[in-house]
Amino acid sequence: MAKIDKSVRPFSGKDEWGYIFGDMAGSFVNLYVDAYFLTFCTYCLGINATWMAGLFLVARLWDAVNDPIIGSFPDRWHLGKSKDKFTPWIKLFMIPLALSGLLCFSKVPFEGIALHAYVAFAYVLFGMSYTGTSMPFGAMANVVTVDPVERSKLSRARSVGGGLVGAVALGMVPVVCYKNNQILPERFTLLAVIFGICSIVSYLLLCTLTKERVREEKSEGEKFEFWKVLKMVLKNRPLIGVMIATIGSMLVITGASQTYSYMYKEVYGNASLATVSMACSMPFMIVVFPLIPKMVNKFGKRDVILYTALLSFAFSAVRMFFYIENVWVYTVLNIMTLLGQTAFTMLIWALVSDCLDYSEWKTGFRSDGSMYSMYTFSRKIGSTIASTGIAAGLGMVGYVSGENVVQTAEAVKGIYYLCNAIPTICYALILIGIGLIFNLDKKKTDQMYAEMAERRAASEQ
Repeated sequence: MAKIDKSVRPFSGKDEWGYIFGDMAGSFVNLYVDAYFLTFCTYCLGINATWMAGLFLVARLWDAVNDPIIGSFPDRWHLGKSKDKFTPWIKLFMIPLALSGLLCFSKVPFEGIALHAYVAFAYVLFGMSYTGTSMPFGAMANVVTVDPVERSKLSRARSVGGGLVGAVALGMVPVVCYKNNQILPERFTLLAVIFGICSIVSYLLLCTLTKERVREEKSEGEKFEFWKVLKMVLKNRPLIGVMIATIGSMLVITGASQTYSYMYKEVYGNASLATVSMACSMPFMIVVFPLIPKMVNKFGKRDVILYTALLSFAFSAVRMFFYIENVWVYTVLNIMTLLGQTAFTMLIWALVSDCLDYSEWKTGFRSDGSMYSMYTFSRKIGSTIASTGIAAGLGMVGYVSGENVVQTAEAVKGIYYLCNAIPTICYALILIGIGLIFNLDKKKTDQMYAEMAERRAASEQ
């Protein structure tokens, strides 16, 4: 049974600010690599898109496999002299993550096998380093507070961090790295350096502002058993539903971000307009941010995600089934689809915390790091499908790699339908996962936390 460390200050706005910086930290590198690594390799390094599909498939599957391995580290071993469980692991991996981003966007003087080996090494290093920081950061919410309202605030704060980086930092990439619709490779490298520094600073702010105050008590001689965790996951219906929905969400986060540059550059002939589309997510976040807690309080997290995803599914289907020739009409429709993804992003981490608490509620046992890593396994699977599918799809529609290559009309049309099928499939998976499988509605969630509060109060007497 987990207990609150009374020597640590109470939960406050500092914890929320720290969590904003924490998600910004990982997003500076992760979102940049997800959105532009394929673009950099195909345009600047001239690597074939089909080969990149193979790299994404192998590297991300390995990344998904090592998630539970690295995620179990905090449950197995304690680093440093502090009582903190996750913060020391973040500090250990944050510098390798920043370095991996720079390696991914360096136009090295290699050719042939050496070039391909370098690209593979840089990408695998990025994946493992990001796992090393994202695993403890994500599970950290469960040791910051046990209050469901405060966890919703942390989830909302986390969505703001990634949203800011996605809309502002990534939104500037087309403006900085393209000139007259042509790519400037050295600008990608410069941004990798800047984003790496911002990542390290943001992680340090997270570790300073957000405090771990929930301590897990273990019996003397108790050993960590991963198979026990796996068995708990297979019996955790809410977590399975969230994992399926997250696979869909990652198709948009990874897939859509990768296709923005191809869509606007090849279909509409103006890569810089991708900045407008990305920047428009900020007004959505500003409007939705104060509304989410009120909507959750009235309808519950599950229903808020469900209904907004349904609207986004409808807007996405319109883009997929009708070829939109006007770039501004297309951009407006694209902005409208952000509603479902914004709500999902703001609430998903609170849902994950609910799922982890569900295991403690049913079994009396918890292993936050390992169980969280099983959830992120689904994120990596979604990213794998998106990156591999897009790269393979580009090859299938006839896209030709290289700087300043003019694509055929058939390839341009193929790029359009490839890019717009992704969000439609995404929201369908979210509706299935949250609507049909996830079974923690507002009434059941309130019951769960009321009973767990009674248990904790009884254990402290």
